[in-house]
Amino acid sequence: MSFHEVRFPVGIALGASGGPERRTDIVTLGSGFEERNAVWAHSRRRYNAGYGIRTLDELHAVIAFFEARNGRLHGFRWRDRADWKSGVPQAPVGAGDQLIAFGNGVTSAFQLIKTYSSGGVDYERPIKKPVAGTLLCALDATPVGGFSVDTASGLITFDSPPAAGVAISAGFEFDVPVRFDTDRLEINLSHFEAGQIPSIPLVEIRV
Repeated sequence: MSFHEVRFPVGIALGASGGPERRTDIVTLGSGFEERNAVWAHSRRRYNAGYGIRTLDELHAVIAFFEARNGRLHGFRWRDRADWKSGVPQAPVGAGDQLIAFGNGVTSAFQLIKTYSSGGVDYERPIKKPVAGTLLCALDATPVGGFSVDTASGLITFDSPPAAGVAISAGFEFDVPVRFDTDRLEINLSHFEAGQIPSIPLVEIRV
């Protein structure tokens, strides 16, 4: 699958709408009870970037971005302004934000994750597109160096395997891998100074 390591214009993304989507099969039994089954192990995010366009220059930037991605053909990075850090959006990134794994003395590479917790239930979301230069790591709550991160896959690799039982935590910024969910842009130039593209649907992709 082709993916371009480039981010959709952040200023336009700021005015977008969207969020996570789940898929659940529901069967209503004769008794009125339901059987519910999760079809997807992980949520999938959808966005509409059309709401963020305010000027003709921004409209032109979106057209150029769309053409360079060949419509739905190539994936790209998207900054979800509601969820783009390992911690809460208004707090600085910290090395202890997310517990990634525990060392075993052998494994050196670990997938970045973000855990969402509510009511005693946790959901672990794989983070595949961390932002370069933002990663911090800690071993047993002590910030450390001696690691690298693949910003195309979200794998963090330590120079030496963390010892058995050591808690590995990390803090980072991240993007969402998405593609356009249309091969056509409907452009409205009814206003002299500012055009509109009412709908620019984007959908998260697996990478």
